[in-house]
Amino acid sequence: VFMHFPWAMGLVLMAVITPIIFGGLKSIAKVAELVVPLMALLYLLLALTVVALNISDLPAAFMTIIKSAFGLEQAAGGAMGYAISQAIMNGIQRGLFSNEAGMGSAPNAAATASTQPDHPAAQGFIQMLGVFLDTLVICTATAAIIIMAGPELLAGEENNGIQLTQIALSSHVGDWGGMFIAVAILLFAFTSVIANYSYGESNIEYLAGRRAPIAVLIYRLAVLGMVMVGSVASLGAIWNFADLSMGMMAVINLVAILLLSPIAFALFRDYDAQLKAGQEPVFDPSKFPKLVNKVDPSAWPKRK
Repeated sequence: VFMHFPWAMGLVLMAVITPIIFGGLKSIAKVAELVVPLMALLYLLLALTVVALNISDLPAAFMTIIKSAFGLEQAAGGAMGYAISQAIMNGIQRGLFSNEAGMGSAPNAAATASTQPDHPAAQGFIQMLGVFLDTLVICTATAAIIIMAGPELLAGEENNGIQLTQIALSSHVGDWGGMFIAVAILLFAFTSVIANYSYGESNIEYLAGRRAPIAVLIYRLAVLGMVMVGSVASLGAIWNFADLSMGMMAVINLVAILLLSPIAFALFRDYDAQLKAGQEPVFDPSKFPKLVNKVDPSAWPKRK
């Protein structure tokens, strides 16, 4: 039904998302904390199980990945430069979708987390681990599933994207594998919408000040409208728009990272010095003159 009437899927998503975003960030947190860990764990366990069952094919799969990434097969035909440029371009684009590193979106979630040790550098290390798990573990496992399913799956333009992953997993575990991927992607997309909505709401409330209620209402309606647009627009248009918007986010955020890098390095040195002294690192804003009157005292209470 949804394949023939994509607007119907848009209406369903709007009906599900509306009470969540109008219910406030607490409801978003409750939904995300239940769905996201379970979704990620089940997919990772299934992917690693498939890889383990086909462990003898893993070296060949890695060689295929390396040859394709660096254009080793195309070099003989004189197309190495183009192949490498395309690999780099696609790698950057899909890497942003995988882990959002450098875009400035993930820090919205990281900033609300409670860290142990109680130091911002600790949260930085956790975010680095997230990039590793997202890209090197989950994405590599997915690539291995597809490659180890056999070269016949790689032929033909009709098998691409999510369809290719569904067919590959079904060839390993049976027909239910395709349904599992469909449900997993639905949950990934659903939680991505509400998570990114929460990022936007937090920033709008900060920027709008006293006008925040009106601004947030407009933002909520715009989000619901984009959910419908995303349901009916062509996949190519969605990818192009996403690449453009995420590229703009990355450019803006990388400039901010460059400007904030002295503070980041100072925080890391403070964290490292406390570790070397045999202490549990604790963040004290008063030790950093540039952060005086810029850090909420309740966010980093002093520990004695």
